[in-house]
Amino acid sequence: MESFLHKDFDVQPKHLSAEASSNWRRAVGRVVKNPARRFRHVADLAKRAEAEKKKKQIQEKIRVALYVQKAAMHFIEAGDSQPATEKRDQLEYKLSEEAEKEGFSIHPDELASIIRSHDTKVLEIHGGVDGILNKLAVAPDEGVKGSSIPTRQNVYGLNRYTEKPPRSFLRFVWEALQDLTLIILMVCAVVSIGVGIGTEGWPEGMYDGVGILLSIVLVVLVTAISDYRQSMQFKDLDREKKKIFIQVTRDGKRQKVSIYDLLVGDIVHLAVGDQVPADGLFISGYSLLIDESSLTGESEPMNVYEKKPFLLSGTKVQDGSGKMLVTTVGMRTEWGKLMETLSEGGEDETPLQVKLNGVATIIGKIGLAFAVVTFMVLTVRFLVEKALSNEIMNWSSTDAMTLLNYFAIAVTIIVVAVPEGLPLAVTLSLAFAMKKLMNDKALVRHLSACETMGSASCICTDKTGTLTTNHMVVTKIWIGERSIDVSGNKSTDIVKLEISGALDILLQVIFQNTSSEVIKDEGKTSILGTPTESALLEFGLLLGGDFDAQRREFKIIKMEPFSSVRKKMSVLIAHPHGGVRAFCKGASEIVLGMCNKVIDCNGETVNLSREEANNITDVINSFACEALRTLCLAFKDIDESSINNDIPDDGYTLIAVVGIKDPVRPGVKEAVQTCLAAGITVRMVTGDNINTAKAIARECGILTEDGLAIEGPKFRNLSPAEMNAVIPKIQVMARSLPLDKHTLVKNLRNTFREVVAVTGDGTNDAPALHEADIGLAMGIAGTEVAKESADVIILDDNFSTIVNVARWGRSVYINIQKFVQFQLTVNVVALMINFVSACVSGDAPLTAVQLLWVNMIMDTLGALALATEPPNDGLMRRPPVSRGTSFITKAMWRNIIGQSIYQLAVLGVLNFRGTQLLGLTGSDATDILNTVIFNAFVFCQVFNEINSRDIEKINIFRGMFDSWVFLGVMVCTVAFQIVLVEFLGAFASTVPLSWQLWLLCIIIGSIGMPVAVVLKCIPVESKVKPPEGYEAIPDGPPADLV
Repeated sequence: MESFLHKDFDVQPKHLSAEASSNWRRAVGRVVKNPARRFRHVADLAKRAEAEKKKKQIQEKIRVALYVQKAAMHFIEAGDSQPATEKRDQLEYKLSEEAEKEGFSIHPDELASIIRSHDTKVLEIHGGVDGILNKLAVAPDEGVKGSSIPTRQNVYGLNRYTEKPPRSFLRFVWEALQDLTLIILMVCAVVSIGVGIGTEGWPEGMYDGVGILLSIVLVVLVTAISDYRQSMQFKDLDREKKKIFIQVTRDGKRQKVSIYDLLVGDIVHLAVGDQVPADGLFISGYSLLIDESSLTGESEPMNVYEKKPFLLSGTKVQDGSGKMLVTTVGMRTEWGKLMETLSEGGEDETPLQVKLNGVATIIGKIGLAFAVVTFMVLTVRFLVEKALSNEIMNWSSTDAMTLLNYFAIAVTIIVVAVPEGLPLAVTLSLAFAMKKLMNDKALVRHLSACETMGSASCICTDKTGTLTTNHMVVTKIWIGERSIDVSGNKSTDIVKLEISGALDILLQVIFQNTSSEVIKDEGKTSILGTPTESALLEFGLLLGGDFDAQRREFKIIKMEPFSSVRKKMSVLIAHPHGGVRAFCKGASEIVLGMCNKVIDCNGETVNLSREEANNITDVINSFACEALRTLCLAFKDIDESSINNDIPDDGYTLIAVVGIKDPVRPGVKEAVQTCLAAGITVRMVTGDNINTAKAIARECGILTEDGLAIEGPKFRNLSPAEMNAVIPKIQVMARSLPLDKHTLVKNLRNTFREVVAVTGDGTNDAPALHEADIGLAMGIAGTEVAKESADVIILDDNFSTIVNVARWGRSVYINIQKFVQFQLTVNVVALMINFVSACVSGDAPLTAVQLLWVNMIMDTLGALALATEPPNDGLMRRPPVSRGTSFITKAMWRNIIGQSIYQLAVLGVLNFRGTQLLGLTGSDATDILNTVIFNAFVFCQVFNEINSRDIEKINIFRGMFDSWVFLGVMVCTVAFQIVLVEFLGAFASTVPLSWQLWLLCIIIGSIGMPVAVVLKCIPVESKVKPPEGYEAIPDGPPADLV
């Protein structure tokens, strides 16, 4: 079976090719009872191809519009004396009275047309960006007024896109009814009712047919309810995925709003990694570089500035920062039209879904063969008996009913044998896990990530915000040739006293060289920005600085935002008294290397000697060894005669070295130990100083005595052979670039065959997130670009949450294995008991109605019981499942075969010798025996379901009473079985049983539990060598405490 699965049903968890998707679909063939249901959660390749075609058409349309606009600009720039006011488009737009009353004087369609076509000439006619601001009744510093929000929504629309309406419950009922075998059984039931009433009269003649119909109704309803609940869970998750927030200015205050609450006229603040949330116009900013590839297909990023102010929804900010005016929202944007196509075709199927489709295909073919043979055997025996009785030419309605029942039994065997529930159980388990993870602050964006995370053998994690709290505060500062502890107001006064000569320049570098803002609202001061910048601004405010006054006094000429490549942030400002000054802050050794002067203890600028530079390096290292994040702050005065608006890279004067404390998160050390015990290697990849990284790594338990800490520059200069020798030992990589992280991940996956999870928060982390088996983006610190490239978003940026995702991933994998073991056992026993009985006695002990009930026990209810069990601590005390491992393990085959042999032996004895063994006499002896066989069979499955809770361990009761879903399914199964046997005998072909026979059935079923204990004592798996660093957590207390 495994060779067949590896050949056609082995797919990659990410970046699944269309060829691989087509291959496994072809391999499934026509052995599918209900394609609409079975393939609901896999990609529709035809729709996806159509959507891709639409997407390319839209991209081509946008690209052509841009080329036409560029050509028009060449003609305009060549010289055109005709006044702009005479070139206005002849198309007239009529505004509503409501819009004019509110002060709006431009139509939404006209605005959309200007932005979409990048029409600078029409924009000029309207007075440029300032003119559009006036026509939208917006001031750039005030933004939209709260009172105008309802009118703006009515006139200019909402920033929402057309979505498919959700499927109703009746749609799921209809899809469940599309099952071919159920349709055949319904036809059989109707014929049975007609023939039965004609031969046996009313109401006896209708019981068999009505019993089948009622069973079908029950199966359809239970299936539809389960599927509907799944769809609701996915709908909730999709809603969470779409929660994107953006910073805007409204009522003069900077605030965060959902992109879906964005209005035409909003002033949006854009930063590196943001997604442009609507069409708009550039107002102001610095070095704004936009990636339009998602919209136009062009890979070359575009510079946006005053002369090229157009911004399109769905594009990404690759570099720089800026403010934009929202002009077009929702379906008026090209991105809105594109969004309609993005949801077409569905999501890629997961490896487990594909693999279980393969298992279902194999079993389905076997079951189909058994069904055909069973029908042929029963029919041939019946015909032979008629021939021996010389009645071959005499046919009655009773004979027709007998053949019809044989056909119904054969069809029902197909119902049981083709396990449609296997692939759907994966979806059910994943939906359950994703919902629980959502509650635990992890948003799974792609289904496959949840199951892949269970196989993760390595986690490459960031430091800041993931291992640490990301609540930063300045605790030390080196300035004026001395180090000062900063804690409390008293120390702040000392700092102000001791650095009085450099205080002004220190406050300037803090308040000018920042992309964050200090917001004052009703006497409360808050800071909007990154944690590092917030810590510096808080320190500046403690020193008595005034953010607003500083910003008013100086004019910013140019800014280079911080990036993980530059590792610094720089700004160029115009001094009010003349001259230009550059400020720089960033990674200590980088900024220190750009300095040739330093401010001394007297506040004077002096040359930076080699000896002094070494002393400062020692200070930086001493701060770093205390697990402090270090930054250098520097400035440079530039002669106006040499200004070309380029920010210099050398000749700076060092102002201060700042030490920022970012404490390790509570529970991180325990989470790291859990990973190590689970065979998961944890590696820290950070841009921080190596001494800071080592100190934090030791505190977290990541860096051990035999582990290696390496710096990014050294790592990237290694030869391939040296890199392969070093990588297994790396536990910390400091001062790394995003390219270093990508290289590390690529080597771990391709060379060492590791299943790698990697965290990222910046725009430049996107390649590593894309390359990894599981990309984990930070929900708080992460950019929209990083989140879009990730498979899972860690909403609280906490490493413990990552470990929880791994725990649930393992739970999904093991739960599906449990369900497969349970279902295969039921399949084998149900097929064999009916087949053997048909061959030997010419009759099948399990009727169509009974088999439909068994199918529901093992399919929908079995999946609910076993595929939704929560994880237990034992899951994180075993090595991860490596690539290429057989899904159906030897231990599973041992349990399946052992339980099947026991059940077949017991049921076979009852079938052929049950009347004598139980002392049954009278006309109803056969009916009683068949009811006992059916009842014993069901109880065997009930107890086998409990046995399946753990494939290898004997204690199968651990955590059972904490799983209310499992207990609920067990109670419902037993309760309905009692009703079926005692009260619905006319429909289910059963008779009421005495308490002694009920007890016998329960004992027969319960014996399966000691049988399972014996089976689990049989060794079948060879000892797997655990991964490097694996250390099991002891189950019991230390020996010295016993």
